[in-house]
Amino acid sequence: MTSDKWSIEKRAPLRNDSVLKEENVPEIGCLSIVVLGASGDLAKKKTFPALFNLYRQGFLQSHEVYIFGYARTKISDEELRDRIRGYLVPSKNTVEGHEEDLTNFLQLIKYVCGSYDTEEGYQLLDKEISEHEIYRNCTEGSSRRLFYLALPPSVYPPVCKMIRKCCMNKSDLGGWTRIVVEKPFGRDLESAEQLSNQIGELFEEPQIYRIDHYLGKELVQNLLVLRFANRFFMPLWNRDNIDNIQIVFREDFGTDGRGGYFDQYGIIRDIIQNHLLQVLCLVAMEKPVSLKPEHIRDEKVKVLQSVVPIKDEEVVLGQYDGYLEDPTVPDGSYTPTFATMVLRIHNERWEGVPFILKAGKALNSRKAEIRVQFKDVPGDIFKSKKQGRNEFVIRLQPSEAMYMKLTVKQPGLKMSTVQSEMDLSYGQRYQDVTIPEAYERLILDTIRGDQQHFVRRDELKAAWEIFTPLLHRIDKGEFKSLPYKPGSRGPEESG
Repeated sequence: MTSDKWSIEKRAPLRNDSVLKEENVPEIGCLSIVVLGASGDLAKKKTFPALFNLYRQGFLQSHEVYIFGYARTKISDEELRDRIRGYLVPSKNTVEGHEEDLTNFLQLIKYVCGSYDTEEGYQLLDKEISEHEIYRNCTEGSSRRLFYLALPPSVYPPVCKMIRKCCMNKSDLGGWTRIVVEKPFGRDLESAEQLSNQIGELFEEPQIYRIDHYLGKELVQNLLVLRFANRFFMPLWNRDNIDNIQIVFREDFGTDGRGGYFDQYGIIRDIIQNHLLQVLCLVAMEKPVSLKPEHIRDEKVKVLQSVVPIKDEEVVLGQYDGYLEDPTVPDGSYTPTFATMVLRIHNERWEGVPFILKAGKALNSRKAEIRVQFKDVPGDIFKSKKQGRNEFVIRLQPSEAMYMKLTVKQPGLKMSTVQSEMDLSYGQRYQDVTIPEAYERLILDTIRGDQQHFVRRDELKAAWEIFTPLLHRIDKGEFKSLPYKPGSRGPEESG
């Protein structure tokens, strides 16, 4: 495998109006990836494993990349490597050579200890990055620096300020500095705008990658292909044929020791306002002009701006029995662990079609799926309504699949009907293909400079405008959660 095959490319920026550079220019500058919050759970469980898998597949080359961990914990390089080693497990198709790859990858990691809001640690970090760039004989002005903030949003502003002050790549030959920030992006419209303003004063929008890992899931990425590359979906995908669309997220466990963290946000902020709303945008958006990131994100924003205010009578909240017994949860917390609500899109395609968003913890199953339910067949001569409607289901997790529920003739001499399925299960159809983790795909996109699967600032604002009024009422205790038993389908009132 040559390094040329795996060269990471991105769309070159325009340097001025009169000179247009080639669109795909290989980036030859060395790459420094900095994981801030390197000793935390997110970094150990998601960020470092994603980087390791990219390294194993050849997307990160040892001759050009170096990885820096940064956190307040006082540990050595070797101690950090030991902490993450157990999380870098091979997939079923990549066992061969794993130990050698693991050893080589861990040698690419260096740890820097420092606080998040003072210059000293960042000056040391910048010194280490610069030494790596010199060692790699990196042409001045062509180096690339990626900062992954695996940190709570409360520290984003001071961290970004320190990066801007101490660690920027002063480049002019195709190099860059980019930051990746994790959700939740604020608690409501006001806090999200404040956060956006603080970061926006330090970095340009093309440098900011707001990551929502749902946008990296294989079946979510398949939505645009399904909708716009298949002729038979296009005339059916509207209010004339679709009765409702359900976007569902279920977990069969509770807060599991994270009650204190979860209680600050609740199920709407944690799942619905970001993950499920992003899925809704891809399901409902119009066909973009092209696959350029800005064209796709323009259409997503139009969907969000067309959502009408949520009605009280179309919302059910729940809190599972036993949630308040978690010692990390405040007494008398109003925080919902379950929510179902109807969003309505006021445009020509979707007028009158309810989008039912449902998410909950401690339920009877674990799954995430999109369920498109079509209207009854007019003039049904087979009287097959009792079998159920036609449905198109996309299961995002676990066991990725998509299937269509159809009415067919029951085999035999009688003319009777039965509901059956046309099923595409990825585990069966693509047995020799390893489906990448969402974080692998999204980190690679940040290196390539592709913002298609990241949340733009105006998109974030439009999303918070939908949910902020309801969230404020919940926070004040004006919208009560109904109790439900763990292992159930949620409150009975949710249907």
